This record gives sequence, structure tokens and C-alpha cells, in this order.
Amino acid sequence: MKQITLGRTKAVVSAISLGTWSYGGGNTSGEIPVGWAGQRDDDSKSALIKCWNKGINHWDTADVYGDGRSEQIIGSMWKIIPRNDIFLATKIGWNQGSFDYWYNPQHMRIQMENSLVNLKTECVDLMYLHHCGFGKQGEYFDDALDVIKRFQEEGKTRFIGLSDWNLSKIMRYINQVDPDVVQPYRNVWDDTYASSGLQKYVEKNNIGVCFFSPLMHGLLTGKYLEPATFDKGDFRNNVKAFKNQGIIDKIKENAHFLQERFSNHPNPVLRGIVDTLISDSSNSCVLLGQRNVDQVNIATTLGECLSEEDANWVKQLYNH
Repeated sequence: MKQITLGRTKAVVSAISLGTWSYGGGNTSGEIPVGWAGQRDDDSKSALIKCWNKGINHWDTADVYGDGRSEQIIGSMWKIIPRNDIFLATKIGWNQGSFDYWYNPQHMRIQMENSLVNLKTECVDLMYLHHCGFGKQGEYFDDALDVIKRFQEEGKTRFIGLSDWNLSKIMRYINQVDPDVVQPYRNVWDDTYASSGLQKYVEKNNIGVCFFSPLMHGLLTGKYLEPATFDKGDFRNNVKAFKNQGIIDKIKENAHFLQERFSNHPNPVLRGIVDTLISDSSNSCVLLGQRNVDQVNIATTLGECLSEEDANWVKQLYNH
């Protein structure tokens, strides 16, 4: 597995890193599905061991994934896997608790302590502000930033990160947060990394970057032939693209072109849609969900940059 240096953190991590959202299983926030249905803990644990064996050493989770279930599964592995072998990231912010807004300082501290207990560690390597929802006028931002910086001062996290689905929101707060790492939503279908200004900022300031949802929740693999629905508690039920036959048909057609273009690779579609994302940034990694050992084995075939010509061809293919 190719290794990259995660910007100014100087941490050396796998170019294909592990996203463990699915390890929390199906879950809801009120009536809204926010998890991944059908995940078995045994599969999650086997995947973690395989990742360790294959050099996928950067694991990303969050307090809200299964209300701590994902963190707990990771924390259960340290009897088998040395804790220091893993660059461990978690997040805070999506759990409001009994409060009517995100990032209440008291609740942030409770969640931080819960995460350390769940993960069975005294310090995580990276703690993200999970999103940029700091109030309508940003009124909760100062407190949130102060609390997470105190976590760093207290030795509860080595580095601070900033994440969001909307890259313009990251850009709104990035100067004030001065994060060591950013985690933006990015895939070849929905790519504002350059146009938002984030790419330029990352390169200028030597910030680490971890792209999440590179497969558009699996849709970009081209395996879907018609609109799909998922079991209760599965986040993908919220994704409108899964209900759009036109988008499904276009993605399926593009997958065929990728199979032809990268036919010498064991996983040509993933070669195109995943490796494109790390081909224009030297300090970036891709967080790939790997729900079982088979998916880990597939992940190990990825992580090498495409040529500029191939990467531009893939980007153009998905320009819509």
C-alpha cells in the first residue's frame, strides 16, 4: 500500500485509508436514517485485522456512527493490533444530546470522554469538528474551537481537523480553525475541490486532506441498474441519486468506459474513480469504506496515482 505524508502532521498514512461509518450499522436520528444497514460486527473486526496486515494504517470513525458502536469495535482490537500502529481519527459535533444546537461545550466534553472510553485510548491522533454547522450566524463557533483546542492542550488529541459536505463552508472557517487536516466530501461525480478554493489553500498551507465518500456511497461502482431502496436506518435512503434512473444509467455507462480504459487493472472502475482523487494532491488520502475482508483486498489494489492524462480523462467523463 502506497504511503503518503499527511501534510504538516508529518504522519505517514496509507493513501487508501479506512472509513468506518458502516461499522456503526443501521441507525436513525429521530426519523432520519443516518447509518448503514446490514453490517455485522464480525465482518468489521475481520476487516480491521486485514487492514492492519495490509498496511492500511489510518482509520477514521466518529462518535455518532452507531452511537459509539464503530468506535467500540475499533477499541476492542488493541489486544490483537498494537494501538501505535494505527493513525486514529474520530469526530465530534453531530450528536446534540439534550441540547438544541450542535457544539455545546459541555456536551462536546462528554462526547470526547466517551470517545476515549469507546476507543480504549488516552489520546486520538486526530479529532475533527465533524461539520461546520456553528449556528445561523456562526454564533457557536468560538466556543467549539476553544473546546477542541483545549482537547489538544490536554493531550486528548494530537491534531485538529475540520470536515463538511459543503466545501464552501469549510472555506468559511478554515482560516480561524487553522486545521492540521481537512476532510471534504469529494468524488468524481461531485467535485468542487478546486473550484471552492480548498485545493489551493491546502497546498499553500501544507494541510493534510482526506476525501470522504469517494464512491458516492457505492453508486459510482456502476453496480446499480435501477433505483434502489435500503433497509431501515440506512443513510443511502436519503440520497436522491439512488432514485434517479437517468443518473444510474449515466454512471453505469461511465463504468463501462472505465473498464475499457483500465482493463489491465484488477478493479478498473475503482482504479478510475478512486485513484483520480489522489492524483492532483500529494498530501491526500481517500477514506474508503471497507465492510469486510473482500473489500479490504480490493482496496489494497488501489492507491497509485493516475497519469495526468488519465486523471483528466476520468474527470471529464463525469463532467455533467
